[in-house]
Amino acid sequence: MAMGLNPVILQVVGYQNSGKTTLVCRLIEEASKQKLRVGTIKHHGHGGAPISKPIKDSDKHYAAGAAISAVEGDGVMHLTAQLDETDPEFMLSFLTRLPLDVILIEGYKAWHYPKVVLLRDEKDEELLDQVNQTIAVISQQQPTYSMDFPFFNRQDEQSYLSWLLEYIRGQKHE
Repeated sequence: MAMGLNPVILQVVGYQNSGKTTLVCRLIEEASKQKLRVGTIKHHGHGGAPISKPIKDSDKHYAAGAAISAVEGDGVMHLTAQLDETDPEFMLSFLTRLPLDVILIEGYKAWHYPKVVLLRDEKDEELLDQVNQTIAVISQQQPTYSMDFPFFNRQDEQSYLSWLLEYIRGQKHE
């Protein structure tokens, strides 16, 4: 039931340890159950390689200076690319050309796409003034911030996952 090109783009933003990766993984699981094809982009903002892994031929190509290196096996492609840090939207441009229904972006607070904002506590509410296109907030406690978008309690996973999947389906059909 893949819907094809022109995927819905949705960002998940929040400060470190706010639950971004957990939410993205749960969204991937639930969307996949509904036969939606999901791509992801993660901002690794803490320097260094995000994952230590054994060197493969494609990694050797990349280490030798290839700007992009891909390897495919049994329908799975692993891609490594050197990006111009001033234009990280290259990743998004690449993914939008694939047969995906939704692209989930973890991080990149300054990007201008619809966002789910995760708050750990009241101090994190300042983030709501720093980002644009907020469509929902998920937090442990009701924010003191006046909002024009839905608020979900972190403990009510079923409600926010259902709402987000309905949002994705609605955006896909517009």
